[in-house]
Amino acid sequence: MSENAKIVMETVRAADHDRYVSALYAPEDKRDALFSLYAFNAEISGIRDRIREALPGEVRLQWWRDVIAADDDVAGSGHPVADALKATISTYGLPKPAFENMLEARIFDLYDDPMPSRIDLEGYCGETAAALIQLAAMVLDPVEAPRFAELAGRAGCAQAMTGLLLLLPQHRKRGQCFVPADILAAAGSSPEEFFTGDGGLGAERAVAAMIALAREHLAAFEGGASALPVSLRPAFLPLALSRAYLGKMESSPHSPLSGVARLSAWRRHWLLLRRATRGWPDT
Repeated sequence: MSENAKIVMETVRAADHDRYVSALYAPEDKRDALFSLYAFNAEISGIRDRIREALPGEVRLQWWRDVIAADDDVAGSGHPVADALKATISTYGLPKPAFENMLEARIFDLYDDPMPSRIDLEGYCGETAAALIQLAAMVLDPVEAPRFAELAGRAGCAQAMTGLLLLLPQHRKRGQCFVPADILAAAGSSPEEFFTGDGGLGAERAVAAMIALAREHLAAFEGGASALPVSLRPAFLPLALSRAYLGKMESSPHSPLSGVARLSAWRRHWLLLRRATRGWPDT
């Protein structure tokens, strides 16, 4: 493994350990490409945490746009993740518009505007987590991947919504509301009330609706997942954790608004191993 590849791998191991472990179940000759995708995702999803101000954050997203759009190998040279990503896009013929859409969606992260509707939330999840799953699938098996694009969409929505529920305390603290305004309104709340104190009963109902929505997408994914070829499993493995976290949220006496305890490392590894070897559904 080159020094550059080691840096990219360590970036994923530190920033997104679950996807790091999932990539280890892929064939060895595909792992570096998966690591480059996951490192890129870690870079752009963490911009707000590192930069904090919206305008410099947009500048950083634009830098990534320019790097990906450039046809030469000079753009991004010297940045290990950028160099690795460009090599992956070139080697596997990955569609650049998917990365452009991902970067466009991440602009929302930089501001405190409320998520307008369920449709907007599903679009955001589709252009981020679902796109990442589909790109990973294209690396793993470009022949089979197109058949499972819709399943990747469902999987990405379930995974992203679960992640947003886990991050509720952090988002509320800094004034971000990923719970759609139409769901809040139906629950008798609003984005403004959502940030007040414990959010009240309306916030609790809205969170329950979010869990149900994530469950809906997870059920749709699991309904078709038995058809997934073994070659594509590593791209979908984190869904095993989504199922476990949603179950924990539903059974816990504490609301996700105040935080959900993360699964232990050994349990996460065991869940990923089980899905890697058995697939879906349980056999």
